[in-house]
Amino acid sequence: MEEGVRIDKWLWGVRIFKTRNQATLACRSGKVRISDHPVKPSREIKIGEVITISLDSLKRSVKVLAPVENRVGAKLVEQFMEDLTPQEEYQKLKLRKDVGFGYRLRGLGRPTKRERREIDILKKYLGT
Repeated sequence: MEEGVRIDKWLWGVRIFKTRNQATLACRSGKVRISDHPVKPSREIKIGEVITISLDSLKRSVKVLAPVENRVGAKLVEQFMEDLTPQEEYQKLKLRKDVGFGYRLRGLGRPTKRERREIDILKKYLGT
């Protein structure tokens, strides 16, 4: 097995991104970091490196256990990466989904100025 694999290919292979193009764009926009430094999509990863990925409001950290060239099945992902993301990150994401502040019932119209302020306070509290 080879020493390293391109990071965009690895991120796609372990199912962090749906397409390799999405992984490449995330690397180019600085959302993928190793040791707090943004990485280029062509950077080769090595076993034991910790990668931090910023996805919307979720900040995932994963450890490379093995290189992977092709996309693997969801059940096999655990052989290639270890998820180091704190549980609080997943709880924060779940809370954002549960609140549903972006949804308004049909027929209510636009939010009033008061409702808009409450929505802004809620968004600020949740960190969006």
